[in-house]
Amino acid sequence: MIDCEGLVKIYKSDDVEVVALQGLNLKVEHKEMIAIIGNSGSGKSTLLNILGGLDRPSAGKAIVGEWDLLQINEKERVAYKRNTVGFIWQNNSRNLLPYLTVLENVETAMMVAGKVDSAYAKQLIEWVGLSHRIHNKLVQLSGGEQQRTAIAISLANRPSLLLADEPTGSVDVQTSDQIMNIFRSLNQETGATIVIVTHDLSLARKVDRVVAIRDGMTSSEMIKRSASESEQSARTQEEHEEYAVVDRFGRLQIPEELRQKLGIQNKVKLSVEHAKLMLEVPNTK
Repeated sequence: MIDCEGLVKIYKSDDVEVVALQGLNLKVEHKEMIAIIGNSGSGKSTLLNILGGLDRPSAGKAIVGEWDLLQINEKERVAYKRNTVGFIWQNNSRNLLPYLTVLENVETAMMVAGKVDSAYAKQLIEWVGLSHRIHNKLVQLSGGEQQRTAIAISLANRPSLLLADEPTGSVDVQTSDQIMNIFRSLNQETGATIVIVTHDLSLARKVDRVVAIRDGMTSSEMIKRSASESEQSARTQEEHEEYAVVDRFGRLQIPEELRQKLGIQNKVKLSVEHAKLMLEVPNTK
């Protein structure tokens, strides 16, 4: 569904250039549900804006489905945003019209997409657990209920790719779990590929794969273990295993915490032992 390779995004302001993405690689399969994590300034929101058609890449490859996001013109970009992608903002005000009801908000999004389907709008509202609030205006809803309304709105155009920017950032833990369960249910019901940007590593248990971004590049992945492996492992262990990402040039990023722990500076010694690649800190004495 998503194929990014060597993706670069440079922002220019007067004489200043900021490289937000510097050769990022990312592949996401159809119907996969992943989380992208990273510290502030790592490039995760820039990536989401590019995948959402809100920003144009500077260089590299960025393909979503049949769309080449580096080559499409503005008319095609509008069609892409209207027909392929759904977006959930961290700030609810960017998704919602507070003077309309829940149903009217979803139907308005359908109107923008070109076709109002009241039966499907009601189905979306049922999926996010707000049937009892369907005729309430947004000002009558809690923050969690507003976020669930935003999820229903994001699916109004029947997107094949759903993007969510910190969807649980402004709600409590219980509501966060509820929202993530809704994402999983929608992933199974609609078959939409879901990409969630977050800084909350605890969400890893709720998705198929976690991709970490550091300094504008993908640095590592955490992939859910199979059931048999999980059963053999201790219950206190995480349900995901972490992998370093190697790009097509053979480069990988060693997480900063590991570099500090092992005292790695500008080089490591490589060796192969029983089909394992060993990284060893060279003796500088």
